[in-house]
Amino acid sequence: MTEILKFFLEYKEAIFVIILSIFLGIEVISHVPSVLHTPLMSGANAIHGVVIIGAIIVMGHAQEILPMILGFIAVILGTLNVVGGFVVTDRMLEMFKKKKTQK
Repeated sequence: MTEILKFFLEYKEAIFVIILSIFLGIEVISHVPSVLHTPLMSGANAIHGVVIIGAIIVMGHAQEILPMILGFIAVILGTLNVVGGFVVTDRMLEMFKKKKTQK
């Protein structure tokens, strides 16, 4: 228990920034109009592409099994997020296309 308390006291500024950014992110995202959802989703896909590249680099430099497993999990989850994001973005863009009229 003292080790956990020592960790929190040592990194209290970083923990405060993380908690504050979580609340700020929730507040910002909750007020985004639906028209801007697709561009923001595309930006999130690009960010997760960077996460995938970083995870592959971590896996390449891993000397132990734990970084290798964490890198592999990050690649899998990042890939799922990118693919899911592109599917959702494509479906939203389909909603804005003009429908073909039948003759």
